[in-house]
Amino acid sequence: MSGATPRRNRVLAGCALLLLLALGWTPLSRAEEGVLVEDPRIEEVDDVVMLSARIRYQLSDEVLEALNSGVPLFFVVDIEVVKVRRWWPDATVAALQQRYLLLYHALSEKYVVHNLNSGVQGNYGSLTTALWSMGRVERLPVIDRGLLSAGSNYLVRLRAALDLDALPAPIQPLAHLSADWRLESPWYELSLAP
Repeated sequence: MSGATPRRNRVLAGCALLLLLALGWTPLSRAEEGVLVEDPRIEEVDDVVMLSARIRYQLSDEVLEALNSGVPLFFVVDIEVVKVRRWWPDATVAALQQRYLLLYHALSEKYVVHNLNSGVQGNYGSLTTALWSMGRVERLPVIDRGLLSAGSNYLVRLRAALDLDALPAPIQPLAHLSADWRLESPWYELSLAP
């Protein structure tokens, strides 16, 4: 009888693990996957509000496998300037989006990052370097100071994500249903003094 208790405990532990996995629990190693905005900051140069930040992209195994198989990945960085209002919902004063295309070129064994807004393209020997380059936002013009009302409070909001709707059509249904494809940072807010 004493041998049955440890066996039953192992069976119960295995069932509990299967239940957690079925409910969407992920191991701690998955915590490193996703998109994280680090060190966002704003500055003013010649009456233009500029945004700088570091965006850390960590691809899941499924997304990495698709990239290395030739699937183009589109990433977006959404930026908003929001007027904070006391009695009414906040108002979006300006919105812009930076778009990036990340590709793997199998013949040259290089990763390609193409800034779709500026047209600048870079080729990189490693994915780490490509993602680091794509994650640099440096002094991006956001809004002219003259468009902001004196005495009002504003926020600059920022987030980055993998654009699932830009994936090839056969992959989109799986990507929308799988947590492994949902690579999106939360919104980060910075106060913009009037």
